[in-house]
Amino acid sequence: MKRVWVETEYASLTKLSTAGTSPAKDFQELQTRLAKVFESFSTLDASRTVLIVPSLSMDQEVLSGISGAHHYEERMLCYLMLLRMPRTRVIYVSSYPIPESIIDYYLHLLPGIPAQHARSRLTLFSCHDGSPISLTEKVLARPRLIERIRASIADQDFAYMICFNVTAQERSLAMRLNLPIYGCDPDLLHWGSKSGSRKIFREAGIDMPEGFEDVRSAGEIVDALAELKARRPNIKRAVVKLDEGFSGEGNAVFSYESAPEGPALTAWIESRLPDLAFEAKDMTWELFSEKLSSMGGIVEEFIEGDVKRSPSAQFRVDPLGRLEPISTHDQVLGGESGQVFLGCVFPADETYRLQIQESGRKAAHALAAKGVLGRFAIDFLSVKEGSEWRHYAIEINLRRGGTTHPFIMLEFLTEGQYDSATGTFVTPSGQSRCYYASDNVESEAYRGLLPADLIDIAALNCLHFDGASQQGVMFHLIGALSEFGKLGVLCIAPTHEKAEAYYRLTTEVLDRECRTV
Repeated sequence: MKRVWVETEYASLTKLSTAGTSPAKDFQELQTRLAKVFESFSTLDASRTVLIVPSLSMDQEVLSGISGAHHYEERMLCYLMLLRMPRTRVIYVSSYPIPESIIDYYLHLLPGIPAQHARSRLTLFSCHDGSPISLTEKVLARPRLIERIRASIADQDFAYMICFNVTAQERSLAMRLNLPIYGCDPDLLHWGSKSGSRKIFREAGIDMPEGFEDVRSAGEIVDALAELKARRPNIKRAVVKLDEGFSGEGNAVFSYESAPEGPALTAWIESRLPDLAFEAKDMTWELFSEKLSSMGGIVEEFIEGDVKRSPSAQFRVDPLGRLEPISTHDQVLGGESGQVFLGCVFPADETYRLQIQESGRKAAHALAAKGVLGRFAIDFLSVKEGSEWRHYAIEINLRRGGTTHPFIMLEFLTEGQYDSATGTFVTPSGQSRCYYASDNVESEAYRGLLPADLIDIAALNCLHFDGASQQGVMFHLIGALSEFGKLGVLCIAPTHEKAEAYYRLTTEVLDRECRTV
């Protein structure tokens, strides 16, 4: 009954907010305020209010395959670092109340600002709702909560929203709050789907795997797989991806092993579709085909190689229309076929980081020309051929992804900046900084650890970020620890080797402490 009520209430609220008008047109007019807001932010002491809505507004059944998925709302706690600017106010909304110990942990990381001063400028709201729907949908179903959020905004002319991703739900919330969103217009989201990504890559002239987009049925998968075999006779595997998959959980691998030649190939492929190797643990062919029919997908060759990497390049288009590269990463992937995002290393390997940045920039320009706004990432698959690397563009993520929160923490903790000419990060003193970050430090032995326990362990073992040396360890996804035995970690150091050493030390300490309990 609760789910039915929420859906009905959400539908009625949407109708009320858009009756007699065009949501897209009104939203575009609202978005024009962003440029004026950002023009005023020339100094650290400029007044502003930032509303953080960390809703993962995407297919909830796909998300259900991720351990502790609802705690991923905590990844955007990195934006609490905005409170280092003394006249900035932050409003943070979540499904569950965030323990004060976690908030305190973040605020004590702020350089140069007393935690108490920062806490006085932070307002927390919770829906007290753990149901499997998006956070934004929960907020829209609570008119009184919306009124409380609105009342907490001191000056709407200097306020805006930041979301994990922007869909029609976030647009509806923005209209009800009369706040612009620093993010991509929902009407442009197709360019961030798997099919839309391939179209952008083709337009930008970037290498990508051979394949087909806008696939929506089993028959179209069969035809695409058969045509791939015809175009690539020596192909070993192909990948079928849902257009709106998250963190690789919407992917499945098809093997051509023992495939017959000639007319028998089509029937052979059809008979093996139910045996696709799904990355998501609980995915079935029935559910996958249902999702494919509703959201679409792609079929493309699986890029083979003895030495492979998965780098990504991040870009930002600000409200003034300026496009800039902001980072490169090597992604740490896992899963049955190495397609599930586990973490990342910054910056990407020096032998190719500028290559992927330049290729990504071509796609970024195409996206900016279509009106894309905010942060986005372009993922690649890189294969070493002899002494050279060949890069294939894989997908575009028009959202704040797994590389966003660690990089934001690096920026605010060190007050340094990214040098796009070298692909490195430099502190004000001229020192380089790297990091190793993971959202998947996970063990059954960690279950039952409370946030306070983690903080005790960190303090006793010197697992902290040292502001003087500007290196060390910090944690995120702390709320997932007790129930799921899972948390995230960011390890910042002058070199990749030192950052990875911090990571190994962190896991060794956690394992040891949990064995002694």
